[in-house]
Amino acid sequence: MRRLRPVAITGMGCLCAAGLDVPQCVDSLFRGRRHPAPPTRLAIASPPAHPVFEITQPFYDQGLFRRACRLRNSQMALTAVVEALADAGWDRARLGSERVGVCIGSSVDESIGSRALRQSVPPAEVPVITPDHRFLLSNPAVHIAREFDLSGPRQTVVNACAASADAIGLAAAWIRGGICDVVIAGGVDELYQVTYNGFISLMNSDRAPCKPFDADRNGLNLGEGAAMMILEAEDFVRRRGRRPRAYLLGYGTASDAYHFTSPHPQGKGLRLALSEALRAGGLTPADMAFINAHGTGTLDNDRIEAHLFHDMFADAPFFSTKGLVGHTLGAAGAIDAVFTVACLERGEIPPSAGFSTSDPDLPVSPAAAVTAITGSVALSDTLAFGGTNSALVLGTTIK
Repeated sequence: MRRLRPVAITGMGCLCAAGLDVPQCVDSLFRGRRHPAPPTRLAIASPPAHPVFEITQPFYDQGLFRRACRLRNSQMALTAVVEALADAGWDRARLGSERVGVCIGSSVDESIGSRALRQSVPPAEVPVITPDHRFLLSNPAVHIAREFDLSGPRQTVVNACAASADAIGLAAAWIRGGICDVVIAGGVDELYQVTYNGFISLMNSDRAPCKPFDADRNGLNLGEGAAMMILEAEDFVRRRGRRPRAYLLGYGTASDAYHFTSPHPQGKGLRLALSEALRAGGLTPADMAFINAHGTGTLDNDRIEAHLFHDMFADAPFFSTKGLVGHTLGAAGAIDAVFTVACLERGEIPPSAGFSTSDPDLPVSPAAAVTAITGSVALSDTLAFGGTNSALVLGTTIK
């Protein structure tokens, strides 16, 4: 497989339970501040409630946008886009005249899931529409494209927990293929009644704050958030007189189709995705400064990742952010991609939130303290229902 051309990352935006912008989130990440609590916007059928990582602070400023938006999912996405565009030095007035696409990962049909929407609109004013039309109306990629008058391709990837990692990988392919010069890429997911109850029913949700890779881990905590990256062709960045913050060097995806909800016991699909991402970037496992693990806190996920990291990456340090922001499902890959770039810029990784006791059945353990790194390239991976696995290789320099 020939090495793919790197794609520049010129701006990033993020909001989640750890903070309302990238600096706040990264500060919380390294300080270990986490605040899981019972959900405030969901109906709890059987107390005690399972904790979640919810955005409880006001975050949406309608004054920044031309179009009214009542949907929380799109409000989060738009807020992250504004931060990313400012970080990239883009004037929104110029965006509409360029070849700009939008590719977003998500898993929530917000028009069904948003209680706030249902309560804010009088019943007589709610239009009668079919379920398929309602689903299309909730498309966050369309909301972003309309708000910023973008005429390029727009796509929402609905691929469970791998959705936003796949969206970033697909966006890079658009740029490499000459379809776009710029793509707004990332993911968004709000807390949603169906997924909250669903993970409890699957017995994958912890009643306590989650503990990824810990000996006493007992499941995940859900979270919500959005993260966006501005991807650009290198020559286009040079013409704009900007310097990239980072580069997307490689992307890999593979589905082993082992089970609808359980990963392959030996991580077959994940190994393929990791290997493909490394080959695409012309890199080896030894080049990785660290790994930002999917690390959900479930018994199977963490066991599979730990064994695979030990087999493939030897002594590369790794950590999980799920103990600080929760599992944000369709947004997880993008949030972790932003955090990966931020850690490369700082030259260190944070302690793996929630971890305290090594599991004797795992060959490796995550970082337990702030750890200095050497190197400028790192890996972020995601595992999803249906056997889908995706990986992104990100770097602050081109090797």
